[in-house]
Amino acid sequence: MREVFFDTPQGRLSALRNHGHGRPVLALHGWLDNAASFLPMAEYLQGLDLVALDLPGHGHSLHLPVGGDYNFNTAMMVVLDVADALGWQQFDLLGHSMGAGIASLLAAACPERIRRLAVIEMLGALSEAPQHTAKRMREALAAQRQRQSRGLRVFPDIDTAVQARLHASRVPGSGLDAALLRLLVERGVRAVDGGYVWSSDSRLTLPSLTRMTCEQVDDVLDAIACPTLAIFATPAQPYLPDAERQRRVLRLARGQLLLLPGGHHLHMQQPAPIAGAACEFLQG
Repeated sequence: MREVFFDTPQGRLSALRNHGHGRPVLALHGWLDNAASFLPMAEYLQGLDLVALDLPGHGHSLHLPVGGDYNFNTAMMVVLDVADALGWQQFDLLGHSMGAGIASLLAAACPERIRRLAVIEMLGALSEAPQHTAKRMREALAAQRQRQSRGLRVFPDIDTAVQARLHASRVPGSGLDAALLRLLVERGVRAVDGGYVWSSDSRLTLPSLTRMTCEQVDDVLDAIACPTLAIFATPAQPYLPDAERQRRVLRLARGQLLLLPGGHHLHMQQPAPIAGAACEFLQG
């Protein structure tokens, strides 16, 4: 895949694009990952015009300005800006984790633009009971106010950065070994004097000010009209138990569920079967 750039109202965004022929698909990565998340799948998606985006604050894309907010609204606007820059009035979405959440919301909000939706390890968004709203707001605001600009850790080489990421996985059982992590790390660092530092915006690690309620997520799922394929790993992750993800798929008007053994990054672990299922579905 080759590097491409898009100048949007938010600033310059980076992406990886394959040959540029076939059904148009925008691929959206997970939290603190980047477009390289889809590299293992790319060779199996030759029938698609695949554009894997570095979302703002990730990979080679811009950091939002001071006061900017990394939220779903910003992400959805960015995706639409990139689609407009590509000249795609209608297109498909392929998302993993956070990217799958963004894709789900966009399919609900812009049904006239999204033809098919394929999501991996998330459908809808993380939800929270309404009685936790004030507590979350207090904690999020406190974290933002207390945030101090600290010097970034400098890694002497890529291997050291890979080991740091390996030992700091925030998702239990992500299933990524050092070789797969290296793909993400190589695109997720920038060179400085003495080595490398993470290129992602440190504000991405701050807690969210709000989360949707279960009822709001259900309304989003009810509004997704396009055919949707939801791919999940077994066993299920603690944040979305098996019963909940099956319940969510059942709310879809035209939904399919595919369960495969693996970890949270199963699309990198098992690129051939995941890509095969996604490609067959998106070209259907």
